[in-house]
Amino acid sequence: MAPASTDGFGDGNGPVANRLILASASPRRRELLARLGIVPDQIAAADIDETPRKGELPRDYARRMAGEKAEAVNADEAHVLAGDTVVALGRRILPKAEDEATARQCLSLLSGRRHRVLSAVALKSPDGRIRQRLSETIVRFKRLSEAEMDAYAASGEWRGKAGGYAIQGHAEGLIAWISGSHSGVVGLPLFETRALLKAAGFHIG
Repeated sequence: MAPASTDGFGDGNGPVANRLILASASPRRRELLARLGIVPDQIAAADIDETPRKGELPRDYARRMAGEKAEAVNADEAHVLAGDTVVALGRRILPKAEDEATARQCLSLLSGRRHRVLSAVALKSPDGRIRQRLSETIVRFKRLSEAEMDAYAASGEWRGKAGGYAIQGHAEGLIAWISGSHSGVVGLPLFETRALLKAAGFHIG
């Protein structure tokens, strides 16, 4: 296994049972883990095909992505934590917005409506066993005016975000209410993550 990173992460010298690789380059997931008092020993972003399968339901897709990301990282002497967040309108999986047109399309679809945010977490133990949990949160945007969509599009916060928005930014002021896990909408549901780590014997203070 590659040595643990030393650029601000753990020193990599802890016991196997308490070494953790985060299979994501997302700074948001790293910040959320810090709320549990955890600093990953290594960051190893998983490179997988994230194309949904034909007819694949949002819950199944989120679980599959998290599991495949965990599997993609080779680690015989550490736990591997991976997550995936999906924004869904009914059976429809909204894309990650990589351009402004896609972001605007997502915002138009979400305006004034409820949608689900499915956040899956997968943990691969050193013995190769994979445990998974899924959180489901209901979110409703206010009815968005053209001016509000213009302002959010100009912010650029949507870039690379599932459903074209980031709840931890300006979009939070446009959300009427949520029911479920706020951290799950950000990208890593902390209750489910903590439960997975504890079940695997990972020490959390």
